[in-house]
Amino acid sequence: MQSVWLRNCSNSFPTLILKAATAYTSGNDPYRRFHNCQPYHPSPTIPRTSKLLDYQPPKTGLISLLPASWIPYAELARLNKPAGTYYLFFPCLFSTLMAASYTHAPPLAVLQTSLLFLTGALIMRGAGCTINDLWDRNLDPYVARTKLRPLARRAITPFQGIAFTGFQLLAGLGVLLQFPTSCLFYGIPSLLLVATYPLAKRVTHYPQFVLGLAFSWGAFMGFPALGVDLLSAGAAAKAVAALYTSCVSWTVLYDMIYAHMDIKDDAKIGIKSIALRHEKETKAVLSGLAVGQTTLLAAAGTFLGASPIFLVGTSASTAATLGLMIWKVKLKDASSCWWWFKYGAWFTGGGISLSLLAEYITRGNQSPGHVEMPPAAWREFIP
Repeated sequence: MQSVWLRNCSNSFPTLILKAATAYTSGNDPYRRFHNCQPYHPSPTIPRTSKLLDYQPPKTGLISLLPASWIPYAELARLNKPAGTYYLFFPCLFSTLMAASYTHAPPLAVLQTSLLFLTGALIMRGAGCTINDLWDRNLDPYVARTKLRPLARRAITPFQGIAFTGFQLLAGLGVLLQFPTSCLFYGIPSLLLVATYPLAKRVTHYPQFVLGLAFSWGAFMGFPALGVDLLSAGAAAKAVAALYTSCVSWTVLYDMIYAHMDIKDDAKIGIKSIALRHEKETKAVLSGLAVGQTTLLAAAGTFLGASPIFLVGTSASTAATLGLMIWKVKLKDASSCWWWFKYGAWFTGGGISLSLLAEYITRGNQSPGHVEMPPAAWREFIP
């Protein structure tokens, strides 16, 4: 049978994405060596069943308390590795705190909105991981870090994974419906990016950019969640655009470090990443991304007329934490990459959040100058 992959590798990105999806849905092996467009055949010397012998159920943590039949689903949603949830949540929190300062929203409204975003981040990050693992189920057994994932070790079937994805998406929709109706129009399009990322790493060396577009989507959500119409609020729209691109830069930065953990396995099996493409100049690329994130954050504050607390706090904390991470991380050491990826969320995201919170508190006693009347989204919180 003729391969579904054309010999010509110069096709456009959307065309290659369509081919990858067609190969997957038609039952063909979706893992191809895109650098020469030849089908990839996993080595027969690596028996998949042997991976089951290496797996040990968790003995600590919350998921160790779950029934045995639930543990694979908890692992599939990465409940045992919450760093990704924090990275998905922080853009939502940044946007919410910026919108709170812009609208002078009551603290209770800000708290409720933030908690809803945290719940949504937990659910949707899990859904994204499940979708990713469904695409990668025939590849993960051959990567040291991923070989014991539930689908890779055959603890659950692909059908069970698809059914679990449906449950997660319905739960995420339930959270989204708690926000103003306009949030539906901002939130639902992100699903296309969630589904696209696993394909992107098969056709481009920059899948981290696609991941950044997906993980940073929360930057759009905070303002409409607090009743601000971005289509009519020019300053807010500009600030959100700057915040979004800043978060994209941050995502590419931290995921480039994360990708270094798998760089050898990815090279062997033909998976692409920015870490492979720029392996020799990684720290220079990271530094450029850090400068971009810091500059764009300052631009977001400038568009909103933020005080020096915002401008100095966010810029200084971002530059300091990212600079320290880039300096200290040992890219050849997987444990070092994981440590900085895991705690970098709190170093950088926490510093930005505290600066935004300080901005919100200091502006709390000022009379609102941007909104003529309290948005319906939080009017109920005003005595």
